[in-house]
Amino acid sequence: MHELILGGARSGKSRLAERVAEESGLAVTYIATSEPLDDEMSQRIAHHRQRRPAHWRLIEEPLQLAKILQENAAADRCLLVDCLTLWLSNLLMLNDDARMQGEIDQLLECIEALPGRVIMVSNETGLGVIPLGELTRRYVDQAGWLHQALAERCQRVVFTVAGLPMVLKGAAF
Repeated sequence: MHELILGGARSGKSRLAERVAEESGLAVTYIATSEPLDDEMSQRIAHHRQRRPAHWRLIEEPLQLAKILQENAAADRCLLVDCLTLWLSNLLMLNDDARMQGEIDQLLECIEALPGRVIMVSNETGLGVIPLGELTRRYVDQAGWLHQALAERCQRVVFTVAGLPMVLKGAAF
């Protein structure tokens, strides 16, 4: 099963994804896309590390997500990606549209064929005010298009608000 768990900041989406991964009964590989570029992000990463079970495998990959998914997916494994919007931000910051689109295309091309369970976490950015600035608008647009494309390809899509999952597509928990 492939799942997309969306939500705003501090909505409980990562905690939900971690619970679903743990309850899967499969060996879990956590794929972290963030980079500790400042103290605040370092603290967020530390918080996530403390919350995760010690027996989970960790892969830190800020750019080549499709490659990592293809290399690590297996019928007896659960891959948890946290989070897609940080991955997208990393790609946007390269200022290389061809590279960004290539990485997105690779993800969309491989996702349905991946064996095992894949849980992807992402921030829903399209619910707030229209952002000022070209880069921020590009980010919101790219995230929205990515979420739509992944939602088409996933068996379950969940929107999380206040720690409560609302299943938009697929089976309830």
